Amino acid sequence: MTGIGLDYLSGRVSLVERRVRALIDHRRRDDPNPDDPFRGLYLSDEAVDRLLQPAVPPPPLPSDDRDRIEQAGDAAEREGEPVRLRQLARAAGLTDLDVEFLVAALAPDLDSRFERLYGYLNDDVTRRRATIGLVLELAGVSCTSASARARLAPGGPLLDHQLVLLDDSSCPFLTRSLRVPDRVASHLLGDDTGDPGLADALSQLRPYDCPIAVRLAAVLGTQVRLVYIRDHGRRSAAAAAAAALLGSGRQALGLDFSRVLSSEADGLVMIAGREALLRGAGLVAGPVDGLAGLSAAALRRLAELPVPVLLYGEATWDPRWSPQVPLQVDAPVLGTADRMRIWHSELDGVGEADAAPVHLLLGPEQIVRAVRAARLSGAVGDLPAGPAALLSGAREQNAAGLERLARRVEPAVGWPDLVLPAAVTGQLRELAARARHRDQVLTDWRMRPGGGRGRGITALFAGDSGTGKTMSAEVIAGELGLDLYTIDLATVVDKYVGETEKNLERIFAEASGVNAVLLFDEADAIFGKRSEVRDAHDRYANIESAYLLQRMESFDGLAVLATNLRANIDDAFTRRLDAIIDFPVPDTDLRRRLWDQCLGPYVPRGDDLDLDFCARAFEFSGGSIRSVVLTAAYLAADNAGTVGMAELITAVQREYRKLGRLLLEREFGRYYELVR
Repeated sequence: MTGIGLDYLSGRVSLVERRVRALIDHRRRDDPNPDDPFRGLYLSDEAVDRLLQPAVPPPPLPSDDRDRIEQAGDAAEREGEPVRLRQLARAAGLTDLDVEFLVAALAPDLDSRFERLYGYLNDDVTRRRATIGLVLELAGVSCTSASARARLAPGGPLLDHQLVLLDDSSCPFLTRSLRVPDRVASHLLGDDTGDPGLADALSQLRPYDCPIAVRLAAVLGTQVRLVYIRDHGRRSAAAAAAAALLGSGRQALGLDFSRVLSSEADGLVMIAGREALLRGAGLVAGPVDGLAGLSAAALRRLAELPVPVLLYGEATWDPRWSPQVPLQVDAPVLGTADRMRIWHSELDGVGEADAAPVHLLLGPEQIVRAVRAARLSGAVGDLPAGPAALLSGAREQNAAGLERLARRVEPAVGWPDLVLPAAVTGQLRELAARARHRDQVLTDWRMRPGGGRGRGITALFAGDSGTGKTMSAEVIAGELGLDLYTIDLATVVDKYVGETEKNLERIFAEASGVNAVLLFDEADAIFGKRSEVRDAHDRYANIESAYLLQRMESFDGLAVLATNLRANIDDAFTRRLDAIIDFPVPDTDLRRRLWDQCLGPYVPRGDDLDLDFCARAFEFSGGSIRSVVLTAAYLAADNAGTVGMAELITAVQREYRKLGRLLLEREFGRYYELVR
């Protein structure tokens, strides 16, 4: 802050000091016992007689010095010098009388002499702050003036914007103490450090220039003060709001309600509004969806702040939230080119811009955080700066709520680990390509259908147990740089009517904020066919299926339904699927590759190992082969130390018993003698 701004504030305080001196002189002349050491502790007869006399008004304050100070302030502003007290008065709609009250209440925080002087004038040395009666007297206003008293009551800008706080609310009105918050005092002295009470709730905003931001910037503050931006899961509302405020010449102050407890919401809203007022900024606050139900009062206060307020959320604006009518707009849709531009602008020595994961549905702030996370990973040597670090940083932006409802799997396999027919592998690669380019097709090329359908991709993996359905979902997740979330049916299915739908809704709602692959294993349990209604159980089972039909239509993520019983999936689900991939039982050639791949390069192999025979003789799925090899490895570790035919045949015997199959000599051939 420049010296001129401080000089103006000091000049206004000096006027208060002159008034204080005049009041003290006036009190001394009218005080029968001015030297009483116990004054303020008791009332003498002389003091009572004096109180019963009509009050003598203090002498009027000379106006020449006030005019000189104001002229100096005018000259400073004409030269472009900021005078913070005047700026605050204009922003908060303070009258001249309000400013008088504010400066009088502020004086003890700027000059400790005022503490003792106010103690004398309050006739109580323990009350060292200005009272309402004292500031009225210092301003030369009658204590019975209703209009003046209203300026220091709720509804007046000083209290409503928390520029002045009232203490001792139980005391009579005129003896209530006035206190200026430390943040207001430090701001008027030139300190721009934010209020510490907002530290946990403030969010860093990354402005995103877009046509919506340009249109909002043109009307903010003049025609429009309250805006609601519905995000629709696009994750761009806050960034567009920040760009609109910057375009209108204001700072953008972000308030993240997801970090705010409902019990703290009211207080934080008031502090945030005051901070925006002090900075000459606008407020970007959201998401309002949860806040609206938990603290409607906080939302109404937000809407009534004297600064531009841009709210955002997923829900449609409810008129009951506030009597103020907002301008409602939709958040901008980020296409592939838009995200690429943001990645390019943020990448600086971290990876290659062309390798940025633009297929992930990240908002501008999430991209900024992903790049920052990639830089941190490169700094500690966890991951080299490059595409892998960017993917890791992008995955870190996923919300953690889904992990409470599903099991998170970080992909650890790739295409070389899949042993499937070429046709199936080709379909899987097509599914991955569809997920990678869906934003280009649906957004850039405008191929998104109407009717409330989402942008999601849903595939059905059908086949016997152990044929590679789950591993294929993991491979696709790894190819796209996503995590795999396996839905545990135990957390979904509930015997009580309506609870299963609620559990599924929670899963879909959490998944909408996550870049991940959602795997519904044993999907026929919840995506089963609807049946003819014979009793109440059939009716409610059909309601569950109907709900899922509607919910899958609006889902925006990537979901994989895995089932061993494709025939049990309702035909209506089949129509809504983007891909149906059948996983056959492997033939002899695939089984040979599976035996070799499951053993891997590190397991010591015996000289008598005959994998060709195993592939021909035992018609196992990939999962069963994996189980056999694992059992054989444990047998080898406990005995010879190498995996030979004895260990494999014994492990096959164990697997046959698990599957309930007979041990036929013709299947084991010359190795039947090894069967124990």
